[in-house]
Amino acid sequence: MRPDGTRVKNLTPIVQALPYVMPKRFDAQNWASDFVDEDIIKGYIRQKRREGRHVTHMSVLVAAYYKAALENPKVNYFIMNRKVYKRNHFCFSFVILKTRADGTPDETSLKVFLDPADDVFTISQKIQEHIDRNLEAVHNNTTDKFANMAFSIPGLARFVFWAAYHLDLHGLLPRKIIDLSPFHTSLFITNLASINTRFIFHHCYEFGTTSVFICMGKPVVNPMAPADSRKKQMPLGVVMDERIATGIEYSRFFAAFERYLKAPDLLEGRFDAATVQA
Repeated sequence: MRPDGTRVKNLTPIVQALPYVMPKRFDAQNWASDFVDEDIIKGYIRQKRREGRHVTHMSVLVAAYYKAALENPKVNYFIMNRKVYKRNHFCFSFVILKTRADGTPDETSLKVFLDPADDVFTISQKIQEHIDRNLEAVHNNTTDKFANMAFSIPGLARFVFWAAYHLDLHGLLPRKIIDLSPFHTSLFITNLASINTRFIFHHCYEFGTTSVFICMGKPVVNPMAPADSRKKQMPLGVVMDERIATGIEYSRFFAAFERYLKAPDLLEGRFDAATVQA
């Protein structure tokens, strides 16, 4: 029993064998690209703004992902030490840019926990609260403080991360460390559109439990639209650990994910009713 998940045992032989055939996360990575209708998302954001509600591209994307994950919970599984675990919570990590006191750009990683009572508005609020608390020039969040401590003494960082990796392998890493680690997450998401950059396929980290990484790229002209149309789409680069779910299970998840992105008003109610037990 791990502090962040429960071992899944009622698996088919082939699914149990996959972590042995592909013991590393980078062995099992599948890449896929997807496209979000930018006009639908921007129209929804503008409509909510007129109503006095604040939502963003990221909050809509995360809300759609989370609601689809509640309906298809295997995408919230993870592999550790060749064993399959069902995560006992849902969280996502992302990186924000900040500016140091000398004006140079810097980054910090944030991690947000969600629950089935959330909706697109509370998710947007949680994201903004985390960003607001971490925009100071100093590294003031718990993750940054831990990293600063680890690198404060020569040789300490190597030992700290070696110990954390091996404790994690055997389910002995304390919950407090798991909670502050951005690499122990249901979803890692990055918004390269915010810096006007094209999407990439970002690897899932071997350290931690990240099973899915989504990269949002800058919107591009929809090639399927009429020549005189200004319709755009936002490309997504998706990298998945194929060991946590079968092809049909991933297919059902992404069908739900796309359905909610095409009708974001479906994300406005509490997600409780969408929860399905594995």
